[in-house]
Amino acid sequence: MRSAQAKVLHKVLGRTMVDCSLSLLAPLGVTQTVLVLGHQAEAVAAAVQSSGVAVPGLRTAIQVEQRGTADAVRCALPALPELASGGGKVLILYGDTPLLTLSRLQELLAKTTGKLGLLGTTLADPHGYGRLIREGGKVVRIVEHKDCTPAQLAVAEVNAGIYAVDAAFLLTALAQVQNGNAQREFYLTDLLALAVAAGEEVTVVAAPPEEVMGVNDRADLALAESIARARVAKAHLLAGVTLHDPATTSIDLAVELARDVEIFGGVSLRGKTRIGEGSVIDQGCVLTDVIVEAGVHIKPYTLATASHIGPRCQVGPFSHLRPDSHLHEDAHVGNFVELKKTEIGRGSKANHLAYLGDSTIGAGVNIGCGTITCNYDGFAKHQTIIEDGAFIGSDSQLVAPVRIGQNAIVAAGTTVTRDVPAGALTVSRVPQVDKLEAAEKLRARLKARKLGR
Repeated sequence: MRSAQAKVLHKVLGRTMVDCSLSLLAPLGVTQTVLVLGHQAEAVAAAVQSSGVAVPGLRTAIQVEQRGTADAVRCALPALPELASGGGKVLILYGDTPLLTLSRLQELLAKTTGKLGLLGTTLADPHGYGRLIREGGKVVRIVEHKDCTPAQLAVAEVNAGIYAVDAAFLLTALAQVQNGNAQREFYLTDLLALAVAAGEEVTVVAAPPEEVMGVNDRADLALAESIARARVAKAHLLAGVTLHDPATTSIDLAVELARDVEIFGGVSLRGKTRIGEGSVIDQGCVLTDVIVEAGVHIKPYTLATASHIGPRCQVGPFSHLRPDSHLHEDAHVGNFVELKKTEIGRGSKANHLAYLGDSTIGAGVNIGCGTITCNYDGFAKHQTIIEDGAFIGSDSQLVAPVRIGQNAIVAAGTTVTRDVPAGALTVSRVPQVDKLEAAEKLRARLKARKLGR
């Protein structure tokens, strides 16, 4: 990956690749999980534990020296003392196959009635992959690419590296795996030959190449994300969501969309964003961890993070909702309005060119164009409270901490430095002076200065 970050922590639609695999386990009925780690083990373990993905019976094991896939599974055995009693199946997955599906693993587990089952796929270019070698139609062994004969290199059916194994057989077979190959590694693929030698017929479940593709570089990652994006878009379309341009719409795996949501092109919905029924997300919006209730219209090019937008609100265009912003029902936030840690009450409006930070705004409040809450004194943040029914005129500055009382009016151009009583009209302006017939004299003087006279 040419990255300071471990490969499995790179993300596909907001979810790390390792979490893509781990998220499949609980629905499969898995009871115990061992995550075998090597490179950046502590960082990977911490990321998994903090991701919120439910992993059944999660434990970790360390593969100190990278000696192959069979050795990795051996490293997991001390963390699974339950296997010694025999019975049950062991599912072996990888942390870099983010497109693997639940239905394919369910099929593998259901069809593996013997000692060993695996996923296979057929590639137009199988270079680098272990070949599935068949005799009489049955798979009898897997040969890694570097160990293949010319005839074996021509085989296009390959091993995907995902196994369902009888627990007792796994313990016995791992003890017999040797490293007599070109790489001097202990290959998990040797399990197949050992099963065949024991008279077992190995189950092979065919999977489309995209489902089992491993991500090994940034090009693979981009391809995986494009496939995942198309899958997610199709699922939402079939569930009653309108996507006007699916090819330019990015919806993370954890995003939830209700029916009759309408999404225009260029939208990016990230994290745990949730959109309520009938809401419209217009062109170019980017929402991250945002809750949008029903009937909302988010207008073009709005940016919102970790915020809550109540029913029937209107937001945008070109609005910016920073974290901890909360709009109650029927509130309006318009073009070039920025909110930060601000609550806006029912039916209140800030329609133009305002900054509202660390504020609590009641119901039915009008915030005029150019209003600023001056919330930061260079050392600490301070709160502005605007009570129900207040009217804040254009180009007002509210110097926090300050409270504007219920139904008060702050006249345009006012700088408020102390609390405004309920029902009061507050005006703070420099007196206006009109110098009659002075405009032409000023123009003449400025023109002469420009011409150097």
